[in-house]
Amino acid sequence: MTTLGLVVAQFNRPITEQMEEAALEAANAAGAAVYDTVHVPGAYDAPLAADRLARLEEIDAVVVVGTVITGDTDHDQVISDATAQRLSDVSLERDTPVTLGVTGPGMSAAEARERVENAAKAVDGALDLVSELPSPE
Repeated sequence: MTTLGLVVAQFNRPITEQMEEAALEAANAAGAAVYDTVHVPGAYDAPLAADRLARLEEIDAVVVVGTVITGDTDHDQVISDATAQRLSDVSLERDTPVTLGVTGPGMSAAEARERVENAAKAVDGALDLVSELPSPE
């Protein structure tokens, strides 16, 4: 059985709560176990939590979910870019799949609600990576 770590951003909680539920349902439907769920303030804070989970021997992959909604500045773009880059770094540095289920940038709250199922896609991607990647040995 594949064991996942789940990181959930709390910013925009009405949406990320639904994303968390979608991720848990997808893991359950696939027969995977969620070893631990870490709630972080926002998407920008997710890389550290993902790194801590990726260090655990029990975890095969980490799924990160959240949403970044556009505002009056380019803040959403900056947050999304930094988050994606650091999560990719965690995956490579820890040799553990880390999937990006963070929606945005450039979305309204309504558009973010329409993309809640991206959390399930991130779970599916993590499970696919675990099964497809060759052993590092």
